[in-house]
Amino acid sequence: MATTLSNSFPSGGDATAIIIPSKPNPLIVSYSQLAAEVASFQKKLARLGVTPQAAVSIALPNTYEFIIAFLAASWQRGIAAPLNAAYKQEEFEFYIDDLKSAVALVPKGSFQQDGAAVRAARKYNAAIAECYFDGREVVLDVKDEGKLKGKGNQRVEKAQPDDIALVLHTSGTTGRPKAVPLTHRNLTRTMKNIKATYELTPADRTMLVMPLFHVHGLLAGFLAPLHSGGSVIVPPKFSASEFWDDFITHKANWYTAVPTIHQILLKNPPPQTKPNIRFIRSCSSPLSPTTLHLLEETYNAPVLEAYAMTEASHQMTSNPLPKNGKHQPGSVGIGQGVEIKILDQDGKEVEQGKEAEICIKGENVTKGYLNNPKANKESFTANGFFRTGDQGKKDKDGYVIITGRIKELINKGGEKISPIELDNVLARHPAISEAVSFAVPDEMYGQEVGVAVVLKSGQKLSESELRAWVAEKVAKFKVPKKIYFTDNMPKTATGKIQRRIVADTMMKQDTPKAKL
Repeated sequence: MATTLSNSFPSGGDATAIIIPSKPNPLIVSYSQLAAEVASFQKKLARLGVTPQAAVSIALPNTYEFIIAFLAASWQRGIAAPLNAAYKQEEFEFYIDDLKSAVALVPKGSFQQDGAAVRAARKYNAAIAECYFDGREVVLDVKDEGKLKGKGNQRVEKAQPDDIALVLHTSGTTGRPKAVPLTHRNLTRTMKNIKATYELTPADRTMLVMPLFHVHGLLAGFLAPLHSGGSVIVPPKFSASEFWDDFITHKANWYTAVPTIHQILLKNPPPQTKPNIRFIRSCSSPLSPTTLHLLEETYNAPVLEAYAMTEASHQMTSNPLPKNGKHQPGSVGIGQGVEIKILDQDGKEVEQGKEAEICIKGENVTKGYLNNPKANKESFTANGFFRTGDQGKKDKDGYVIITGRIKELINKGGEKISPIELDNVLARHPAISEAVSFAVPDEMYGQEVGVAVVLKSGQKLSESELRAWVAEKVAKFKVPKKIYFTDNMPKTATGKIQRRIVADTMMKQDTPKAKL
């Protein structure tokens, strides 16, 4: 039973593992080539001085060299720490310092250009190495040995199931980002779960559109497909104009993405020859039923919404494939290899259909945050369930419905209002492209309903018109008091919408102005 990344996918054979769609000639890598390249790079890391549980900060975009560096660091029993290559120096400094990184891997040319990641690594004396594919092998060009000086030529290690393989930080929606350690056992369990949920086989090929520094892209878009013996197309970044060309050219049959990317694809013309898509997966933020139905109609494929968290090595629930059960718009489906319970603040399970906190337990779940006993005490129940911070319920069939982040619920004079419910209502308006609901301070009620709205191109809508339309769909107390029209919805680097950021951005405006 595969419990480390070093034995979790085929190591031999000519079957295609990775396609890098460069023109005119794509890079096509077989499983045997991938294994050989990772083993070779592992030796380079050992030569540099990477030892068990040393953190390897990977400041590379979605590239072949990222893939090799990530897998090799984990094989060497190091801690892979993927970082957004677009971070500023201060952001790199936080993550490199927080993990006391041994080395930072950066793109070719970064050292001479004195890039942000290089300056951050130098500040904390991490070794600095440029990492690039020269057409024959992935090169590790050490520019500064830093704290590894004199510590080179270490032995090549063999990964253990309970080694920390990956550390990612939470988004920090309620304060300082928390470091989430994930072991080989955590990761391989999620890979098995995802493979089982979607019945992935060597015949499946996915198009990677999520960044590999994010748990969604890394686990669902990359590691799980490799675990199934299938293949992954890895463009350098998501491009709506090139997506379908690469998808069809390289014969992909599924993809997973955040709702923002689905919406971007829907705004672009669909391919003239529709590909045979087995399924489309949506995860990482709520998918409105309107968008789900539109995706299914446009691409003639089932859209399966899933629910995931970094602390669970990504996937926790998903809607099943149509042949295995209903896929229910507005629900994130049922537990997939994990135990899901709806628990109250005392850790007791509530009646089916009642709302409380969604809690999980499983082999994929982290044992706790690094160096954060307070967060660990708050995040786990006495019987070992992880508190997700999400409020939700199970319907009569056991499907999970998320009603909002517990700290994001709008509390209007004691009436609890789900921002997700309002988002889904607003998404049905024919003039609205995107809508995000959130709490705004109010003297009378404590909190009132605020919404940020992006209109479709060429559409006009006034505040009064929108309020009247919403009032026909929901109870009076849920009708927004504050409406902010904006051209662009604030998003994170991974395309996620965080209500706190949207709320903060909108409320900086003195007076919301309608487009008339």
